[in-house]
Amino acid sequence: MNLDFKELKEFLDAKVIEFNTPNFIAEDPISIPHKFSLKEDIEIAGFLAATIAWGNRKMIVKNGNRIIDLLDNSPYDFIMNHQDSDLDRLEGFVHRTFNPIDLRFFIKALKNIYENRNGLEAIFTNHASENSLQPAIHEFKKIFFEIAHPARTTKHVSDPYKGSAAKKINMWLRWMIRNDETGVDFGLWKGVSPSVLSCPLDVHSGNVARKLGMLTRKQNDAKALLELDTSLRKLDKDDPVKYDFALFGLGVFEKF
Repeated sequence: MNLDFKELKEFLDAKVIEFNTPNFIAEDPISIPHKFSLKEDIEIAGFLAATIAWGNRKMIVKNGNRIIDLLDNSPYDFIMNHQDSDLDRLEGFVHRTFNPIDLRFFIKALKNIYENRNGLEAIFTNHASENSLQPAIHEFKKIFFEIAHPARTTKHVSDPYKGSAAKKINMWLRWMIRNDETGVDFGLWKGVSPSVLSCPLDVHSGNVARKLGMLTRKQNDAKALLELDTSLRKLDKDDPVKYDFALFGLGVFEKF
């Protein structure tokens, strides 16, 4: 598809308007944090839902809801006040390679972050650079695993400095930071500008971006993410990741 810059922007802007609506919520993992009104519940539910966001979307939403049920539908309260014996209920939970060992540790790591690190938002606010959140994701992983942890669980938090596109964390950060005025993304974290967000780069957004000439790199890795971010920031420097809705929607709903 050969479009000049103006045509590309008009095409993608129209797709953002089409897909960035409340209708998007129900079948997307973002529906999990939308169950809550307390800031910490939204952050935690969003992080846990994003963590298991690979594979079939229906299964992601189903298992995301299952995690929330296991946390008594009050994730922040459960994390801060649980006893070790309360974690026994997690034994049957599996989503692909994310298992009860991983979920137990995630609960402990989140408790450590809220007790000793001033919460999730503070980590990203303190470590974002002026044009990227990727350094903050790198720091977040170090902090997340600063307490004793199973080696197997480290694979469930990506590190951009190891070459990862960190799709799941970038998606969660979009939810937390971007305020879209339509009620999909939350805009909860005011200390970080949406201009430094990165697109959640997955097979759908990557393939569409390549067809539109916005991405040349074949792998969906950190280098590809930087290339795509550069393209998106030319289209809208203040809100570049609004185009995630366009790229994802074109790929998933329109089989572009």
